[in-house]
Amino acid sequence: MNEIKTPKKPLIYYYSIALLILLLFNFLAMPWMAQRRIVEVDYGTFITMTNNEEIGQVELQETENQILFTNKDNTVVYKTGMMPDPDITKRLYDSGAKFTGEIIEQTSPIISILLSWVLPVIIFIVLGQYLTKRMMKNAGGPNSMMFGMGKSNAKIYVKSSEGIKFSDVAGEDEAKENLAEIVEYLHDPGKYREIGASMPKGILLVGPPGTGKTMLAKAVAGESNVPFFSMSGSEFVEMFVGMGASKVRDLFKQAKEKAPCIVFIDEIDAIGKKRDGQIGGNDEREQTLNQLLTEMDGFEENTGVIILAATNRPESLDPALTRPGRFDRRVPVELPDLAGREAILKVHAKKIKVADNVDWNKIARMASGASGAELANIVNEAALRAVRDRRRFATQADLEESIEVVIAGYQKKNAILTDKEKLVVSYHEVGHALVAALQTHSAPVQKITIVPRTSGALGYTMQVDEGNHYLMTQTELENKIATLTGGRAAEELIFKSASTGASNDIEQATKLARAMITRYGMSEDFDMVALETVTNQYLGGDTSLACSAETQAKVDQQVVELVRKQHQKALNILTENKRKLDQLAQYLYERETITGDEFMKILNQKIE
Repeated sequence: MNEIKTPKKPLIYYYSIALLILLLFNFLAMPWMAQRRIVEVDYGTFITMTNNEEIGQVELQETENQILFTNKDNTVVYKTGMMPDPDITKRLYDSGAKFTGEIIEQTSPIISILLSWVLPVIIFIVLGQYLTKRMMKNAGGPNSMMFGMGKSNAKIYVKSSEGIKFSDVAGEDEAKENLAEIVEYLHDPGKYREIGASMPKGILLVGPPGTGKTMLAKAVAGESNVPFFSMSGSEFVEMFVGMGASKVRDLFKQAKEKAPCIVFIDEIDAIGKKRDGQIGGNDEREQTLNQLLTEMDGFEENTGVIILAATNRPESLDPALTRPGRFDRRVPVELPDLAGREAILKVHAKKIKVADNVDWNKIARMASGASGAELANIVNEAALRAVRDRRRFATQADLEESIEVVIAGYQKKNAILTDKEKLVVSYHEVGHALVAALQTHSAPVQKITIVPRTSGALGYTMQVDEGNHYLMTQTELENKIATLTGGRAAEELIFKSASTGASNDIEQATKLARAMITRYGMSEDFDMVALETVTNQYLGGDTSLACSAETQAKVDQQVVELVRKQHQKALNILTENKRKLDQLAQYLYERETITGDEFMKILNQKIE
């Protein structure tokens, strides 16, 4: 899409030019005009004029070693050098000359007033008239907003041969299907009027960050070939109360003039938050929201103006904004599934050179849980890695390494572990992998490494699911907790002590165990009672307990008991397979990185 931009210079630009002109005039022109009437004479002429009583005013400038004096009419200024003459002051008094303590006025008083006062006023009046006419022309008349405040600064895009299309957006088939109906309506509204149907006034795109909400909105405009107004919700909020509401009015006025068109408001939660009614709240935001509600209600039927908005906090929006009649349709833009991730990777891979033998399905499985933006970053990291290694195209290894870079950071070149630390990390990571492999419901091991990463991880075990999983049973969740505790269990079994390397494992295991009890109803004592509520589900999923202190204490006890039980389970598995644990840990210690195939080959070998 091509953005239409009208180049506008700020007001400070014009005032700076005017000030520069005045300064140049005062520092260059004024001294020149002042000095051209000074007549230099010798000291003898000065004595002669003194004796003939022809001097009007006189100034002795001892620091500059000169004398300034005028004739009787004060029309001409003379200058001469100062000579050693102790009687000069007496002779000047006798001649009737008047001494002055200031520099003699070197220009005409009338000219001085005109240049110092009248000229600057005239310049600023002319500049003000010009700017006023310019603002009226740009804003649409004398009743428009002063200095452009309250005027919408939405970016306007029009049809472009390089515009984003639905084919450029992959992995969101359901969302594209919903939005394709809008495109068809903008192309042929008569078909809908004939049956009496009307298009939704507003469509709300909700989902996690990076899933392509803004790109979908631009794709709708690209497919429709209609003007596309784009503005962020934060741009409506101004320092002055009422300016945001004025911007909303101006935006919708422009949209109606260019209908059919699409208005896209990104991060609408910046102005659409629930009104709590508290005194001393943000009146500017509430006025902006009220104006938005009024404008959306004020649309006539089938005007051809479609409102698209995006947010990752739909629960925070005001109910009056999300009700039918304003935002009639909510389109979820969720994280892509396996097929969606593979399609997104292939779309972004068209922008770079890639080897022919890349297994995109395997890359998509390794990037489980990644958003569209993260997948684009993975492909770009692979291309950068290929350039660093002086290759002309990205390979499968580049893509796999880029996933690890996104997950755990770059390899630390100068982080050298001691032999004891390296051995502890080897047993820790093999402990995770061995517990995962020996449980029936755990994802297979893809890779194990003890190479330190910039994220702080001294090593990690990558597990990859074979397909999509939308449900997890209680057994699978317990096995996952056991896998998380497998690293610490291996350390305790071999070294009879614990290290700080399991901090992230402990955090994840505790979070998962608490969710099982408080949200998933997997506790015999609490049955199917929700003890915890989730807020900001698309922004990390923060939780808050909704129970008494006594119940919370019981929850804590059950969380500890659940984690302890799975920890013991992992310890038992490793104890029963201690010889395999030693064999795999030694192999990893020597190689530093092993693949899942190598791991399974050693695991399935019979111990001699």
